[in-house]
Amino acid sequence: MNTKQKAMRTGMVFIALLIIGGLVLMYKGNDALVLATEKKEGILTAEQVKMSFDSVSGRLIKEAVKEGDFVKKGDVIMELDSTDTDLAIAKLKTQIAQMEAQIASTSGTQGINFMKADTDESQSYRGIDQQQAALQSASVTLKNAQLDYNRKASLVQAGAIAQSQLDDAEMTLNVARANVEQQKQLLSKLTAATNGSGTDTIAQERQAAANMANDVEALRQQKAALEVQLKELEVAKERLTLRAPEDGKILKVLAKEGEMISPSTPVVLLESNRSYYDIYVSEKQAAGLSEGMEITGTTVAGEKQVTGTVRLLTQAPGFADLKQSREKGQSDLSAFQVRIYIDKQDGILPGMTIGVKDSEFTKR
Repeated sequence: MNTKQKAMRTGMVFIALLIIGGLVLMYKGNDALVLATEKKEGILTAEQVKMSFDSVSGRLIKEAVKEGDFVKKGDVIMELDSTDTDLAIAKLKTQIAQMEAQIASTSGTQGINFMKADTDESQSYRGIDQQQAALQSASVTLKNAQLDYNRKASLVQAGAIAQSQLDDAEMTLNVARANVEQQKQLLSKLTAATNGSGTDTIAQERQAAANMANDVEALRQQKAALEVQLKELEVAKERLTLRAPEDGKILKVLAKEGEMISPSTPVVLLESNRSYYDIYVSEKQAAGLSEGMEITGTTVAGEKQVTGTVRLLTQAPGFADLKQSREKGQSDLSAFQVRIYIDKQDGILPGMTIGVKDSEFTKR
């Protein structure tokens, strides 16, 4: 038998084996779904986190980690250039300081204006009081001058004093009368000023001072708006520093110093301490499971027990349902994917195979 004939014979045998294997699989039902639901084993996988800068962009100026490093939650991973943000923050702080100075100045002026109105009103009433006192004094002087004149007139009639003394007394009396009239006129003018235009002037002063409260409030609102902008910038600056969201291991650094980084673009791949494995169960077995339920698995190597919690229970994607076309007499039996997160345990490492025995389902 030559080489060509041997190759043809080998090929025919291989094809025959494929056909026989396919028939066996069809007969036994050992397709991917059946194998998965029968074995109930999964590879322990460490959950990975794609880290990116949240809503900020810029030039990468610092890589604080390298691949293979272990990091703690809060550790600095990368930093973007914050120069522009720092300048904007400094500018806003200056504007806020200026606004505070304007508020203090306007509030001070308002207080001074109120004090001025009070002082003007007080001085106005004090002037009336003083004028009333002057009128009262002039009236007393007039009364005394009248008494002196009457006494001297009697003495002149009795020939006890000369006429010239009576004339002097009369002059003093006339001066006292004139002084009283003058003081009355001055009092009348002061009273009219206080009750009329003077009162209006003081009222206007007070209204102008009160109106300044609106100016102060407007300045305070402007300051509040600037403070909001400052807070936004401070948050943006904080986001320029990328920190580890949890403990883990740096698997991949996807950006280099000097590169421009876009928002939400992955720059680091972090392997977390959370690990899980997937198994596939039948529809009947899935009916007895629920998310949050504890499952005990066993490592294939070493047969260590591993406690975990069901976090996902859903119809399995990517597996064909068992159909009647398989001539097995079973219709529409679906596989369900069960994702089990394990508790941290020494000696249990990502990559290990963990299986779940049927007894875990029958005891429920």
